Amino acid sequence: MMWSNGMGWTGWLFMAVTAFAFWALAVAAVVALFRGARPGNTSRGPEEDHGALQILDQRFARGEIDVEEYHARQNVLRSAH
Repeated sequence: MMWSNGMGWTGWLFMAVTAFAFWALAVAAVVALFRGARPGNTSRGPEEDHGALQILDQRFARGEIDVEEYHARQNVLRSAH
């Protein structure tokens, strides 16, 4: 009597690998959903450009950079947006 329905060890190995891949993708999808939904999301957006400009303003106010460097960096930040 054939208990494996004619499927050899390669068929069982293929089934095991496929099941593992399915569950790994399912867990990865759930993790990705929860990571994107949390409030402290670290994705870059336009608000970070404003943060960079604020840092630039603070450095200029402290006297760390001169007027020419300030305007040059400000133009770079605005053109990157």
